[in-house]
Amino acid sequence: MKDFELLDLSLYTEEHGRLKIPLPDPTSSGGPGAAEPVVLPEGAVLSVGLVFRLGREIDGVTFEDTHVRDGKVVAARTTVLGGFRAGGPYEIRLPPERLPVGRAHCGVHEMTGRFTDAEGHELAVEHHRLRIVHQPAAHKRWAPEPAPAPSAPL
Repeated sequence: MKDFELLDLSLYTEEHGRLKIPLPDPTSSGGPGAAEPVVLPEGAVLSVGLVFRLGREIDGVTFEDTHVRDGKVVAARTTVLGGFRAGGPYEIRLPPERLPVGRAHCGVHEMTGRFTDAEGHELAVEHHRLRIVHQPAAHKRWAPEPAPAPSAPL
């Protein structure tokens, strides 16, 4: 058994429920992010779900999540998951985050998830793509209803 093995990666949203992200097939020749991107609407609130198991006890497991669009880092966060005994599976759900809103943020985002231990040794790296699509009605949910037009005289 490997020291660290990612068993499942999912995105959880209120609108779409659980979206399972396919993990790369070790026998596949496709490079990072070869699969079709997951499509989500702008402004969606999502949380990342991770399921993994360990072949040995590891202290200070950390998950670093980086979002890149057009070669620029647009978001990054580091979450300390804690120490774990050998075994598992362990299931972790990261705090929710809102996807950006606006046409400027729409398009394909390259996402990299990196697991490290307390000493900074890399345990695993995952590369995936996310396509944020424009939702014309999304920003109108909070807009007041338009006033009715006055009636024309007969």
